[in-house]
Amino acid sequence: MLNIADARERRFVAAADALLRAAGSLSRRRARPPRNQIERILVLRLERIGDLMMSLPALHVLRQAAPHAQIDLVTGSWNEPLARLITGVDRVETLDARWLSRGAGGLGMAALARRAWRWRRRHYDVAINLEGDIRSNLLLALAGSRWTAGFDMAGGGPVLDEAVAFVAADHTTSNAVALVATALGEALPSRGTRIGTAREAAAALPLAGLRLPPEARARAAQLLHLDAHTTLPLVGIQTGAGRLVKQWPSDRLAEVAARLSTECRATIVLTGSQEDRGAADLITSALPASAAVIDLVGTDDLVTLAAVLERLSLLITPDTGPMHMAAALGTPVVAIFGPSSPDRWGPLATHARILRVELPCSPCNRIRRPPDRCVGHTPDCLASIRVEEVYAAAAELLRDAPAREVAPS
Repeated sequence: MLNIADARERRFVAAADALLRAAGSLSRRRARPPRNQIERILVLRLERIGDLMMSLPALHVLRQAAPHAQIDLVTGSWNEPLARLITGVDRVETLDARWLSRGAGGLGMAALARRAWRWRRRHYDVAINLEGDIRSNLLLALAGSRWTAGFDMAGGGPVLDEAVAFVAADHTTSNAVALVATALGEALPSRGTRIGTAREAAAALPLAGLRLPPEARARAAQLLHLDAHTTLPLVGIQTGAGRLVKQWPSDRLAEVAARLSTECRATIVLTGSQEDRGAADLITSALPASAAVIDLVGTDDLVTLAAVLERLSLLITPDTGPMHMAAALGTPVVAIFGPSSPDRWGPLATHARILRVELPCSPCNRIRRPPDRCVGHTPDCLASIRVEEVYAAAAELLRDAPAREVAPS
């Protein structure tokens, strides 16, 4: 069943699938290679930072199931620094698809197809697409692997040897783990696994599946002014959401930060991209003069950012890539959700609080194409979340979560 919100796009993909299915019926169905013959595995994960972080458990399962195989991961260039830190991945290649690139840039389908065709030279035994898109499924088919597996949620299932249903009620991580297990012929994990079970799977990862280099940790300690005498909680505030439809108002973030500074004696650490500078300045200007603030907005080194997130006592954030980075590194998270479903995209931190309101229209999951009534302002599903709720969740985590070491490594 296609999981595409736009009716016109859904009809187009359904028609394309029908043509692919007719063409595929003329060819002989292949057999999955025996486990002892799997020597090279291709994995596509082309989307954004959060998507890559939610793939860590699946990549861990893949490595455990095929300990001697070479695993090649293809991802967007924006993910390359983090992808190179993932344990169990042997090779990282970047591929920027135009439909996933923000702003100008990225390759069109013809150029992407040429790149995928060249992958045939590597003679992959298994190829797995962790995306759910007809275009990336076509790229997987062009790679010439002996066996291909992916989701059929947005088309392209007929070109795969194993088309796995994406269960929309399950967490993205649980779906990815199920896909990897199916691709290798393992017993299919129990479905219906929402965020609680997904958290358990993520918690089993050694070192969170990431290898942070010592120099990044040292740089983070320098940026955070850490020394043996640092005792105040370090509370991160992610100032931007990447998309306005997921952004909780900055003035409310400022109120929460001010209360945490005053009532919990917290040092406020501002994170975000350069595009979030206005929000960061608003928050800073609203804090009391006595507040300790570390402004890291505009830090574009993802590895250093990961090391910073690892050292925080807590991160307050909308549904963003940094939210998933912090969760993967074991940092407690207060996550503010609006139109996106936390059951599907929630943080997998062991200590997390998810704040959202139940409206008849939420979660609509219409992030890239929000409803007209939600464009240009904070949507109702976010506007209804109160400052007191966010502050209370943060204070509770600071009180109850295990203390995190802040002295330099």
